[in-house]
Amino acid sequence: MRGITWGLLAAWIVHDLEELLTMPSWSQEAPEQVRAVLPHAPAAVLDQLPMSRAEATTAIGLTGLVMAAAAASGARTGGRSKFFQASLAGFGLHAGTHLAQSAVLRRYTPGLVTTPLVVIPYSVWARRRLKRSGVPIHPSDARLNLLLAAVVPAAHAVARLRRLRRAAADRPTMEL
Repeated sequence: MRGITWGLLAAWIVHDLEELLTMPSWSQEAPEQVRAVLPHAPAAVLDQLPMSRAEATTAIGLTGLVMAAAAASGARTGGRSKFFQASLAGFGLHAGTHLAQSAVLRRYTPGLVTTPLVVIPYSVWARRRLKRSGVPIHPSDARLNLLLAAVVPAAHAVARLRRLRRAAADRPTMEL
């Protein structure tokens, strides 16, 4: 069972190493790529796409803490943990975002290579192994799923706090 549970963290590391290596440089070009395909995309959203290596490292590291906790919870419970199972499901389902992003932009986006080579195969294999081992699969828990879905956006927000603070400090103030 440990191979299944700690495999979540291992698969996540492989996948997110690809993202860490490619996200900062890709994100500098992303606003123009998105604007070319989605000309009405809000500028406020596009302005948030560029990401420094430090920001990417911070966001990925924070997400990694959650994935490590999920894998540990799964190992401790023999794969029965709701937290582990929801994280496993979310990891597998997030493959769709990588495939959709690349399809919409008609080009490579960070994480695309390891999505079909690691994310999807590991997720399918792990769920099948849990079922074959007699581990009951918990029904979806909406609150837990929402909480887990918020992890990546929250990690990116925390990673950008310094930049956002600096931008706020640089804004001219209006005196009356």
